[in-house]
Amino acid sequence: MKPRTAVAFLTFLIGASVWPQLFANDLPSVTAVRVDEAQTDHLEIDGLLNEEVWSLAQVATGLRQQEPDEGAPATEKTEVRILFDSHTLYLGVTAYDRNPDKIIARILQRDKIMGRTFDGRPRFAGDDAIAILFDPFHDHRNAVIFATNPNGAEFEALLSEEGQEFNIDWRAVWKVAAKRTPDGWSAEFAIPFRTLRYPAQAEGEPWGFNIYRVIRHKNEEVLWSAWSRDNEGFARVSRAGHLYGMVDLPRPGMNLELKPFALAGMTRELSGEVPSQFYNNSRADAGLDLKWEVRPGLVLDATLNTDFAQVEVDDEQVNLTRFQLFFPEKRDFFLENSGIFEFGYRGRFEPPPFLLFFSRRIGIASGNEVPVIGGIRLSGRTGRQTIGVLNMVTDRLETGELSVPRTNFAVVRVKRDIGRSNYLGVMLTDRRAGDSWNTTAGIDWSFWPGRRLNVQGFVARTATAGEGGDDYAYRLGMDYRSDHFTLGVQHLTIGPNARAEMGFITRTDIRRTNVSLRLIPRPPVLDLRMIRFFANGLYQTRLDSEPQDWNVTIGMRPEWNSGDSFVLFYDRTFTRLDNPFYLSGVLIPAGDYYDWQLGVFLNSSRNRSLVFNSRNRFRSFYGGRLTTLNAGLQLSVNANLSLNVSYTRNDVDLPNGAFKADIASLRFSYAFSTQFFTNALLQYNSLDNRVSANVRLNYIHRPGSDLFVVFTEERGSEASVWDLDNRALVVKLTYLYRF
Repeated sequence: MKPRTAVAFLTFLIGASVWPQLFANDLPSVTAVRVDEAQTDHLEIDGLLNEEVWSLAQVATGLRQQEPDEGAPATEKTEVRILFDSHTLYLGVTAYDRNPDKIIARILQRDKIMGRTFDGRPRFAGDDAIAILFDPFHDHRNAVIFATNPNGAEFEALLSEEGQEFNIDWRAVWKVAAKRTPDGWSAEFAIPFRTLRYPAQAEGEPWGFNIYRVIRHKNEEVLWSAWSRDNEGFARVSRAGHLYGMVDLPRPGMNLELKPFALAGMTRELSGEVPSQFYNNSRADAGLDLKWEVRPGLVLDATLNTDFAQVEVDDEQVNLTRFQLFFPEKRDFFLENSGIFEFGYRGRFEPPPFLLFFSRRIGIASGNEVPVIGGIRLSGRTGRQTIGVLNMVTDRLETGELSVPRTNFAVVRVKRDIGRSNYLGVMLTDRRAGDSWNTTAGIDWSFWPGRRLNVQGFVARTATAGEGGDDYAYRLGMDYRSDHFTLGVQHLTIGPNARAEMGFITRTDIRRTNVSLRLIPRPPVLDLRMIRFFANGLYQTRLDSEPQDWNVTIGMRPEWNSGDSFVLFYDRTFTRLDNPFYLSGVLIPAGDYYDWQLGVFLNSSRNRSLVFNSRNRFRSFYGGRLTTLNAGLQLSVNANLSLNVSYTRNDVDLPNGAFKADIASLRFSYAFSTQFFTNALLQYNSLDNRVSANVRLNYIHRPGSDLFVVFTEERGSEASVWDLDNRALVVKLTYLYRF
């Protein structure tokens, strides 16, 4: 299919804007009650709803099960009350439980209450917990989420395009407290209105609102709305209920936040010129982050002399392919509103085949940190448009054989709402360094012809200074989801000269078609909750139609009501290597390879204090064999202390050689309180003969303000794994001013 064919198809979708609306009047609603500040002055955020003012609030209740018994009333009652004054939105939660001694609460550290599923959607961790969703713009696509557990641990996140992006790294200023009671547990939320973004002129328009609770000792998941398993769930913002009464809301005048930082540190590194000679270096630095709500819902962020010293190091990976590895973004500045800048196709269980923008291209080069002079980002919503504008400047870097010039990175992103849950978007990226430049542009879309069916795609073009780098890419995909059946079909083409220097392209000169099928019966035997039977197929060629790859996978995943599960799958693959390559020094010749793979994954229930998982693969591999054995244990000693141990061995035996690659890691977390915690990550990589340590202490000395103490060390050389390579200690202090 040519790009013009994709454009014609898009034109058809836009013209057919009479798609049936996904829903109308079957959604629950509740009204928030406005109270005077004199009534909230005595409201203590301690987790107990014992103040008289709570009696004025309406009650949102009547949650229904999504798991295990779809649509049935929750076995335990949940009540949520909503109040607000001229500054703050208050929520009171009463989570009843007839067996309060069975309530599970092992998390105290913030940002751990929820995580992502394999497809990026919200999922609770191992505790009893409750999450609240707000869609202030009522755009049926994007939302903010606040969650807690019986320990009062804080969690907030941004949800974009109904689950396409679930950003758990967003940090907001708010407060929550929780208490266990004889009837279960309760919680109080206090969210300043200036933490939320909402339209200026929407008097009478409801907010989207939903409640999601997990009763962990029963593995029961209940929702106020969107409880159907028929392609619904917490991420489906378009199926959220309604929150009325949000009128006469405060409009702060300047709404400006300044966050200066000060940093001091010491490093010890090999000189790189004289063997075994180290040099010590001390540094002191300062910088500034600014946030200004230019207009309701549209926020300008600026950063000067940006530093990311507090960011956790990447997880070690072993590359057993001929393509580059993909490491996720972890830096706060790029994570906020990152869903707005999403354009392309991430795939599943693989590095992303095509992303037009990948923020790790800014400030990182060949694994080295490149100084960021500063930058700005304008992001948010205005009317029916979602807007993202980013411009960053990085400084020169000269280190060893690496030379990086001063570079400017620019991105413009606009998405226009069409109907209730559809959008049409455009994106432009531009990287310039002297006479060198690379520019990309594209349009993308997502349409919902019905509740179960989503059609999405993009068309993109790249252009580069000099010869080469001018080409196109496009994708058309379809997903159909219901409770018992899902079907996904997508086609992706990437031209041989496509270059997105601000993005990520795993492989060029390809046409690939994927088909995935899931059948999900729920047999009432052996205490099974469900069985997922799956089949996937891929066929990939060059643009001249020469076959390159194909694979067929079949498998199953039973899941029990206890939360235990396993995965068993088998696949057959074909790979054509046009050129030889080396894998850890072992030559793999060009040629055609037909391989098989058997996979066995084991997962124990997350409601236990000791969680076990294992990922094991046995496969033929480029004329030889590859055995991957993995085991992981997560121990939650109590709410303060948790340990996570993982070990992976890759045993590779090829016609031209053999090697073993081991990766081991130990994660240690200790939370002194919800505002004071430390994390340590120790890793070993046998291929690089390297041991690394990263220890991070974080004290939130006031909302939005942090003290970080970070220690890193790397050891390893060809002679000994204990030879010191580098060591660093950094102390960073931030302080938030709100005007």
